[in-house]
Amino acid sequence: MLNRSWIEAHIPHQAAMCLLDRVDSHGEDEIACTAFSHHSPDHPLRDASGLGIVTGIEYAAQAMAVHGALRDGAAAGRGGYLVSARDVTWSVERLDACAGPLTVRAQRVSATAATLQYRFSLHAGGEQILSGRATVVLDASSVVASAASAAPAAAATQGRPA
Repeated sequence: MLNRSWIEAHIPHQAAMCLLDRVDSHGEDEIACTAFSHHSPDHPLRDASGLGIVTGIEYAAQAMAVHGALRDGAAAGRGGYLVSARDVTWSVERLDACAGPLTVRAQRVSATAATLQYRFSLHAGGEQILSGRATVVLDASSVVASAASAAPAAAATQGRPA
């Protein structure tokens, strides 16, 4: 079992912003983690009304980052950026209202040299409370460069019949 110290050493988030407490299991395409931080009164994402369910996406993103670190070792230092979350559904309004620990699961469904796609879910008390899909860009500079080089070509073809 990999603990919080290991997680902090392998993802960019530190101190209170490291939301995961341990890795329970991991494989080629999936990871399951446990978190207790949703009960912390000084949680960095908490607002006056509590810890909204949407913050669960950050828990999932951190599980994806840990999965990348486990799979890619030193290459994980290149980092990644969550660029979209889609098909997100939830059954509770607040994470801080969930008793017990959170189980955070992520399953990689596709991968290229530049992007990863995951399905994710959060569970509390044996019930799924949040799920969705996420896309992670591994090297934002290559995506920006690719888009910039495609723009002149697209502009040159505008106005011409197909």
